[in-house]
Amino acid sequence: MNSGGFGACGFIFVLSSLENMGFIANAISMVLYFKNEMHFNLAGASNTLTNLMGSTFLLCLVGGFISDTFLSRFATCLIFGTLEVLALVMITVQAYSEKLHPPDCGKSSCVKGGIAAYFYASLCLYALGSGGVRGALPALGAGQFDEKDPKGAKALASYFNYFLLTTTLAAVIGVTAIVYVSTEKAWWGGFLISSIVTFIGFIALVIGKPFYRNQQPGESPLVRVSQVVVVAIKNRKLSLPENPEELYEINEKERVGTEERIPHTNQFRCLDKAAIVPKDSTEAAPWRVCTLTQVEEVKILTRMMPILASTILMNTCLAQLQTFSVTQGAYMDPQLGSIKVPTPSIPVIPLLFMSILLPVYELLFVPFARKITGHPSGITQLQRVGVGLVLSAVSMTIAGFVEVQRRNAFNQMPPKQISLFWLSFQYCIFGIADMFTLVGLLEFFYKEAPAGMRTLSTSFTFLSLSFGNFLSSVFVDIINAVTKRITPSKQGWLHGTDINKNNVNLFYWFLAILSVLNFVLYLYAAAWY
Repeated sequence: MNSGGFGACGFIFVLSSLENMGFIANAISMVLYFKNEMHFNLAGASNTLTNLMGSTFLLCLVGGFISDTFLSRFATCLIFGTLEVLALVMITVQAYSEKLHPPDCGKSSCVKGGIAAYFYASLCLYALGSGGVRGALPALGAGQFDEKDPKGAKALASYFNYFLLTTTLAAVIGVTAIVYVSTEKAWWGGFLISSIVTFIGFIALVIGKPFYRNQQPGESPLVRVSQVVVVAIKNRKLSLPENPEELYEINEKERVGTEERIPHTNQFRCLDKAAIVPKDSTEAAPWRVCTLTQVEEVKILTRMMPILASTILMNTCLAQLQTFSVTQGAYMDPQLGSIKVPTPSIPVIPLLFMSILLPVYELLFVPFARKITGHPSGITQLQRVGVGLVLSAVSMTIAGFVEVQRRNAFNQMPPKQISLFWLSFQYCIFGIADMFTLVGLLEFFYKEAPAGMRTLSTSFTFLSLSFGNFLSSVFVDIINAVTKRITPSKQGWLHGTDINKNNVNLFYWFLAILSVLNFVLYLYAAAWY
């Protein structure tokens, strides 16, 4: 019996927790694996990780597209989950076998030949599997609620908060226990644990199958979008009728699946030409005329794009906390009393903070704000995103000042190491920013999207993460190339392998300035939407 609700979501939360436990641990520590074991230089290790993360989140679109078009969300998660577990096993084998490690060559990358083929094949498979799961899993959980029902609408808003909470609690274990095993014991041990807990998570997903409300796939959203664009171009010379009701539309009985009629809007009137009925035709063919609802679906996706674009830079800032900030920590004092803290474990501080703040937000702030605003989520999704964008700029500003203090202390004679926990300021502030923005985007893209495009639309959140990581790689290369020409030393801000001779603080402040400008653009985009 398909029941849905939070009972069914429990199994989804288990998978999300266990899968993210390994994924986040790897995302935060792999830069050291690439640098120390695979012998990439500083920029090479950073770019390899950000390209991996960028590819993973870009491939979320594949999972979203397949689950909207060909398979159910459940089946999509299962297929891509199999690929993810296989990739983790391959990564574990390479970390374990010394024969699959390249010798140190002193270049930006030392992986060659068969070692390189195996290395990049495992990373590509990991990106495909993990990305496909992320593209379908949030929407699978959201689909367990009926948002047309007032209780379901409130539950849906809570679902996204609890989804992030369970992920955060699992990440606490990942960045402590798994990262400790990886960095202090053996890298293959950490990857093996990630493989096992991810496999257990997918077993839990399978056990919950009888309880899910499964949405069946419908017509391809990309085909529907393409039809509107192609027909609108064909009809570009035709005149629009004065009355929008003269545009083509089908009646309710002819609608299939989850398709719902969408009222006409006056934005992007050029797209309305796709719904002009041809005078020489008595029958409406898909590539000759589109329904008005189909046109409005494309308008909705178009209006979402500036919001999506406005969050990319924030995820570029996030990439720095997974790369350069981890490298900074390697030159800081890791002692907390008698305990030696692995550098990649420092994000446990904001994760613990978020674990406390999320229930407070859900149980206290949302009911209070709901009484004032009447909004099921307390405040709108776009307001949540705006708060996150401001905090990301603050985080990068602080990160620059901390790096100045760290580098000055380390370059003294004799060198001094400031405490690793100075990094907690930038991590904590960005953790709060992520709490606001990630949940806000997930809920925004799910609720605002047409019914048949919700999985694909939800994966737009991860598309922002993808572009943010790729943009980080681009910025690193451009900044190095430009500053190499204009600095007196003829060395780029991020050159070589020694972070103590670089100017990472200037790179942080560069991102902070861009973040402020980006927030101004976001205000325009949100107001326009």
